[in-house]
Amino acid sequence: MLLGEFRRTLDQRYRLAIPDEFRDRLELDSAECVLAKERLGCISLWNPRVWNDKVKMWIDMASDKIDRGVHDGEIGQVQLLGRLLSTRHESVAVKDGGRVVIPKGFRDFLGVLPEGPDADDQSGGKRKTVMVVGAAVCIEIWNPPNWLKYLEGRMPKFRGLVKKLS
Repeated sequence: MLLGEFRRTLDQRYRLAIPDEFRDRLELDSAECVLAKERLGCISLWNPRVWNDKVKMWIDMASDKIDRGVHDGEIGQVQLLGRLLSTRHESVAVKDGGRVVIPKGFRDFLGVLPEGPDADDQSGGKRKTVMVVGAAVCIEIWNPPNWLKYLEGRMPKFRGLVKKLS
């Protein structure tokens, strides 16, 4: 299980070092992992096998709907699923030292800039620092203000979540 919270910095080449505590637990079978857009200000890093199983399940679900005859009210939902699957994820290489390069579309979605002169306070609120958080089955990479806002809304529901899952 992937658990923990770490503050990290993107370097000038948009590389992020995956915390040592997460590298082995991510159980990478190859030198690749999958980045996925989760919610504005948050992307996630997945073991490719686990991610591909999730995508296959979503595709099978949509294909089943199409095969059974999509109703008018469901056409838009199936199209939305197709669009989101088309743009939501990308395979990235895991380089020496457990570093991954965050591609431009994912950096924009995350809302961060790399370390260096372009990442100062005049960057329109974009930061070079990210929070790397274990989310049990994947690693999440958060824009720090978005992470704090998310925690503010979720932390009061913690006990209820534990009770629901037990």
